[in-house]
Amino acid sequence: MSRSTRGYRLTAVQWFPRRRSEVFDFFADARNLERITPANLRFTIVSSHDLAMREGLLIEYRLRVHGIPVRWQTEIAAWEPDVRFVDRQRRGPYRLWEHEHRFEDHAGGTLMYDEVDYDFACSRIAHPLLVRHDLQRIFTYRYEVMADEFGGRGRERELSIAPAASV
Repeated sequence: MSRSTRGYRLTAVQWFPRRRSEVFDFFADARNLERITPANLRFTIVSSHDLAMREGLLIEYRLRVHGIPVRWQTEIAAWEPDVRFVDRQRRGPYRLWEHEHRFEDHAGGTLMYDEVDYDFACSRIAHPLLVRHDLQRIFTYRYEVMADEFGGRGRERELSIAPAASV
């Protein structure tokens, strides 16, 4: 993933006591996005075509952010089975949203890395008031769901958000 010098970078790391291929396969199924997204966002995939993950795949979503309806289109910009994939917002609320998911063997299980580079209008005001908290809540929820699914609760976990230029 190319490094952005604008906006912010969210980094999340989580360990699972499962094989890398098993963890990767869960994320390779786009339908699981609904499971790992908090219910209050009312996240729904609206794409009606085949969602088999591959580079160039476009996925359309609908969700609500603070009650406001949002349409979002993601493109799978990179696809390396069992290693990594990158989803990039093509249409949605952000000026920049590029999310790399990386999977590595570690300590008899799998370390999953998320790096999200993002930026949006009015970021200096909205980031500390809303967006930072929202993303922390979403990724914490996802951590809980994934720990229930694969185990590893209380093991290696990290979540940080910093200005992109400082990482």
